[in-house]
Amino acid sequence: MEILNLQTTYLLLGSNLGNSKEILENAMQAIEERVGKIILCSKYYETAPWGVENQPNYLNIALAVDTLLPAVELLKQTQQIEDLLGRVRKEKWGARLIDVDIIFYGDAVINLPDLVIPHPLMQERNFVLVPLQEIAPDFEHPTLKKTIQNLYNTCDDIAEVKVLNYLPLPTE
Repeated sequence: MEILNLQTTYLLLGSNLGNSKEILENAMQAIEERVGKIILCSKYYETAPWGVENQPNYLNIALAVDTLLPAVELLKQTQQIEDLLGRVRKEKWGARLIDVDIIFYGDAVINLPDLVIPHPLMQERNFVLVPLQEIAPDFEHPTLKKTIQNLYNTCDDIAEVKVLNYLPLPTE
């Protein structure tokens, strides 16, 4: 019998279609039901699209979630949550109702065909680093050996990340 250990995973949620705030709130509720307890939650951020620019701005939020799920099962559950909330995969980096990215799974380094952790481009993207440094500035990237705060301070991305004046729903 496999003994499962509680693991803190960091997720980034994003939406730029539909009622993004409601969609992200629904995603957080589904994460609590299917993945684990949300222990930290950033503010909401409005961010410019990355990769494909001719689309609406995104609403992003970062979460720290304690989970008992193995990393591959975590990916399966986050993709099921995306599907449940209406995500259609059309174009890479294109507009979407919901995106749930696994940024870190504890200090694990995973390189599988469908799952790479830490997220391979997170250190190049302000829309990831800004909300993540709000909730985990001292977390050290397991391969780059730099804190989130240091990665943010040295990131070349100049895209604007604007904090919004409403807070996420409490998790309790």
